[in-house]
Amino acid sequence: MHEFLQQVINGLSLGAIYALIALGYSMVYGVLKFINFAHGDVLMIGAFAGFYAVPLIHGIFPDPWTTTAAVLIWSMAVCAVLGVVIERLAYRPLRNQPKLAVLITSIGVSLLLSYGGQILFGVNQKAFPDLLPPIRVSLGSSVTISGNHLLVMAVTLVLLVALRETIQRTRFGLALRALSQNRDAAALMGVNSNAVISLTFAVGSALAGAAGVLYAMNIHSIEPLMGTLPGIKAFVAAVLGGIGSMPGATVGGLLLGLTECLLGGSDLSSYRDAIAFGILILILLVRPSGLFGSSAAEKV
Repeated sequence: MHEFLQQVINGLSLGAIYALIALGYSMVYGVLKFINFAHGDVLMIGAFAGFYAVPLIHGIFPDPWTTTAAVLIWSMAVCAVLGVVIERLAYRPLRNQPKLAVLITSIGVSLLLSYGGQILFGVNQKAFPDLLPPIRVSLGSSVTISGNHLLVMAVTLVLLVALRETIQRTRFGLALRALSQNRDAAALMGVNSNAVISLTFAVGSALAGAAGVLYAMNIHSIEPLMGTLPGIKAFVAAVLGGIGSMPGATVGGLLLGLTECLLGGSDLSSYRDAIAFGILILILLVRPSGLFGSSAAEKV
């Protein structure tokens, strides 16, 4: 039982990171109806942005919690700008083209970021610094929560609440929901679709930047290809919850993280990645719209 509870805590932490990444997939898909496969590599850029900013920020803010907050904000800002640039240069010129062209372009952007990162940052792994002092909260005799796990859960909760309030209570959120329903009708009502789409990429990429720092703090190392696997798994989480659904992305991420960690403590630990993709195949066969998605009939 103690081992089970420990794996549940680890799974919630990992699932929270998947949820942050999956939200970016869902936001872009909700507006443009395509999958941005470069999203996982934005996570990698966020991790490296935090890595190189740590010495400078730590010199200004010696307190570890203030340093961590500043690194997170910096990485989110860098990734937000990167998301806007990617949308403006790579996706906007293809907005009226077939979805296959945009999909292939997103794969090209992903390769550009990952292999461009190898040129800029080198191919070797780098040790990500421990931003927080060693903190462990004991829950019983053998169940503990580390400071990094607490940070992941707290930051994810704050960002999820902030995103929900933004979508539900701001003009941007109203415009975003209008575009996801009918882009032409929203344009007729005066919605600036270019600005809303750019801001959507900025918000989604900022979430990926935060996830990149949190993920690096938990695995303690970074390298240019680090975003590929978590990016694909977050896509699985988005499909599991219902692509385009914000609650679905959150629940899908948590479920996938729990599944991975619970399997990691069993004899099936070596198959955890295969089982994650098996879940994707199963959900596409049984319920393609996901847990929270809704099927919509296409009009001729």
